[in-house]
Amino acid sequence: MHFIVRTLKALLICGLIINLVFLSDAQACTRAIHASYYTEDVTPTYAVTGRSMDWYEDSKSNLWMFPAGMERDGVVGKNSVEWKSKYGTVIAAAYDTATIDGLNDQGLMANMLFLAEADFGERDTSREGISWSAYIQYILDNFATVQEAVSALENDELQVVTSTLPSDSGTSYPATVHFSISDALGDSAIFEHVEGKLVIHHGKEFVVMTNSPIYDEQIALNAYWESVGGDAMLPGTDRAADRYVRASYYLKNLPTPQSDRETVANVMSVIRNASAPFQELTNPEEPNISSTIWRTAANHLSNVYYFESTLSPNVIWVELTEDDLKQGPPVKKLELSGNYDLVGNVTGDFIEAEEFKFTGPCDEGIPIEDLPSFCFVRYHPRISARKNRP
Repeated sequence: MHFIVRTLKALLICGLIINLVFLSDAQACTRAIHASYYTEDVTPTYAVTGRSMDWYEDSKSNLWMFPAGMERDGVVGKNSVEWKSKYGTVIAAAYDTATIDGLNDQGLMANMLFLAEADFGERDTSREGISWSAYIQYILDNFATVQEAVSALENDELQVVTSTLPSDSGTSYPATVHFSISDALGDSAIFEHVEGKLVIHHGKEFVVMTNSPIYDEQIALNAYWESVGGDAMLPGTDRAADRYVRASYYLKNLPTPQSDRETVANVMSVIRNASAPFQELTNPEEPNISSTIWRTAANHLSNVYYFESTLSPNVIWVELTEDDLKQGPPVKKLELSGNYDLVGNVTGDFIEAEEFKFTGPCDEGIPIEDLPSFCFVRYHPRISARKNRP
């Protein structure tokens, strides 16, 4: 009898795991942190975060260099948050409309990844709001450490507002995303919006993030595979839950690096293992079941930002220097789309450029009749005379 009960329990657990893996989308992107706190150092001797970007089309990603002192707003109309950047940043933009990855001059990195289950709730104009496309930039502009960001944002007073994702193919997908941050202390936090509420997982143990399911369920899945043991078997698909398990296993088994070069190589080896090969988009309802188009890494201690396109044989990097990022210097851009021959240190290859406009629910290209009511306050030249519309 006891054998039958144990067998039934095992079958139920296995069934739950299979359902979680296969009912969740095979969302793209993986993020992992490699830092010396694994040896319980008080101050890390190395700290590098890497991530992959998987998408169904070329995201037209370029690198931007933003100095401190920039005036910005959240581009969501009524009660849109406004701020002046405290820190300089180097970021990767998608379609030159959204900051989806970056590093500031204090060693704080922020990443945006797709999450189908994300739910930001209905817009509440009694709260300050910010477009999903500018949220990463807001964090990099304002905070030096993970703890600072968590302390400022955990009260959920700043509402992230969603819209549709930009696309060159004419398709329209909702901007359902979640966010991660990491710093020079090896600290980490995951920000997810579940049923309209902000959920933060904060701690040095949260070193891996992929996509679906929500983070609590990813942790449960990984706990099962840890009990199985990675030496015996690891899940091998490009589904998010499988990538989470593989990245967690390989990250814990990395050798102690002896140099910055080895530290970056370590974390990039994990990210490459979790990357997806080129493939056709077979299901239009799942744009995230797609190919890895680029990878990045940030050395939090030396403030170097690395970028690797899968269409290029070369890794490039940017050194965040005080002269480029202090208040005063102009915005600069490094065109990456179609520019695959770049190699090595490209810090001096940026050129002056006009800052891009963050996308959001109040974009000028949206027909007036399709705009939500909270947009009728400002920012939109065609509706400036209709500020009092209910």
